[in-house]
Amino acid sequence: QVQLVESGGGLVQTGESLNLSCLMLGSGFDYFSWGWYRQAPGKQRDLVASISYGGNTQYEDSVKGRFTISRDDAKDTVYLQMDSLKPEDTAVYYCNSPTSDGIRFLWGQGIEVTVSS
Repeated sequence: QVQLVESGGGLVQTGESLNLSCLMLGSGFDYFSWGWYRQAPGKQRDLVASISYGGNTQYEDSVKGRFTISRDDAKDTVYLQMDSLKPEDTAVYYCNSPTSDGIRFLWGQGIEVTVSS
């Protein structure tokens, strides 16, 4: 059974950076596309960045130019480098493997990111 373990969050000020990591415990990491999702209080969970099996990336408009998703298949880990953070980036961040109709795995515990103004 696959387990997703997110880390790297915390409390930062506006304009600062964080680098999130997501380790997949299980097999087959390098065969999948991966994505980072976030859920702000009272809002739905949305996909903000994704990276394909071949390394192609896509970003939600609000994070373009500030966030960078990457993957290390040797370490079964996907990263999200977040720069120029804004208070509206405050949320719990999760990773998962997006599919055409949802997600591939059970959600992990997520990691909290708080950006103070």
